[in-house]
Amino acid sequence: MAVRAGLIKEILHIAVQTLLSNKLRSSLTILGVVIGVTSIVAMTSLINGFGQSLEAQIRQLGSNTVYVQKFGIQSFASGKDFLELIRRPNLSEEDARSLADSPLVDSVGLQVGGGGPFTRMERITYGGDATKASALVGATANFAETNFISLEAGRPFVDFEVATRKQVVMLGFGPAETLFLAKGIDPIGKQVRIGRDLYTVVGVFAKRPSSLGDADAFAVMPFTTYEKKYPTPRFRGILNRPLQMAVSAAPGVTQEELQAEIEQIMRGRHRLKLGEENDFDMMTADSIMGFVRQFTQAVVLALVVISSIALMVGGIGVMAIMTISVTERTREIGVRKALGARRREILFQFLLEAVFLTSLGGLLGILLGVTIGLTVTHFAGFPSALPWWSFALGVGFSATVGILFGMLPAVKAAKLDPIEALRYE
Repeated sequence: MAVRAGLIKEILHIAVQTLLSNKLRSSLTILGVVIGVTSIVAMTSLINGFGQSLEAQIRQLGSNTVYVQKFGIQSFASGKDFLELIRRPNLSEEDARSLADSPLVDSVGLQVGGGGPFTRMERITYGGDATKASALVGATANFAETNFISLEAGRPFVDFEVATRKQVVMLGFGPAETLFLAKGIDPIGKQVRIGRDLYTVVGVFAKRPSSLGDADAFAVMPFTTYEKKYPTPRFRGILNRPLQMAVSAAPGVTQEELQAEIEQIMRGRHRLKLGEENDFDMMTADSIMGFVRQFTQAVVLALVVISSIALMVGGIGVMAIMTISVTERTREIGVRKALGARRREILFQFLLEAVFLTSLGGLLGILLGVTIGLTVTHFAGFPSALPWWSFALGVGFSATVGILFGMLPAVKAAKLDPIEALRYE
């Protein structure tokens, strides 16, 4: 063991000396490895950070709430045709009332806007200040309850304000901070302008975690007021901005029981026959989280495959440089064999040199990848996470490249005839 440890130490010393004596060549050799590992570490840190932040948002939706909509990511993920989806009937207030009458349902919240391509975006102004364009949402009085968003100040609007189309609004934390909180002004009771109309602020939502963009740049008004001010656009008779429903379970009712009840009621209202597919989507926090995880895993896998191309290029460079190194050091190999070095020791020497080069490239790639991830997080606010397995993956890939592409030059060196090697000029 002492002899082997000494041999490894000597080989590492030779590898370092070779690296230092050919700095430019060694740098070009490991460049492909550095690029490949950098992309793996940097992108996995950003993708995992995005996924974790998005999951934190999804967990806020509650474990016993089912979201019913005309169509969503579930339909798109299953490959359904978009033209077929937009022909589905829109959800209605009558659907919500039917669900609310069920003993298995605790509450039903209606919502329009606030998501998708038909989101209404408006600047909110107060005095001489204005926010950036924020999403407008029309909802029932239980919006905060069904979406599990706590209040920072004030109160939700009430059923009476929904029924009478009152021009009241609840501000997301972003607009409230821009217009009032940053200046120490109490927003409750103040009138803000949205579009051409004035609305009285009755409440402010607390800050929410954000995975991408500003999750707090929104405002909520009664859905009846919303529909009056922003009539639903029509295109060939198809409603393009359908209602969505958030249905929460009564105490003691499981999510599976609630989904079965919703499906039965909705299929009956839409007169669907036995064997016909549902013409609506039901989503839960767990199902949304499952789609997010599948997406992030697919992106990471695609990233690893693409980065492997750069690692392959780096590996070919390692093989070429190590082959040149074997040719240049032919006499050295002959001397070592004449002094008693065995084939496996020569093989191990050149193989370890290749692994040393690529592992150094892997470590540099990890350092650059971490730096890029932290820099993007600092300046762009994009969430990042640094999983230990991305580091292990980077080092493992780089070492594997060294072994695979360093094997051929190492075998060539080990097979050299000592007499012919000593004669080499």
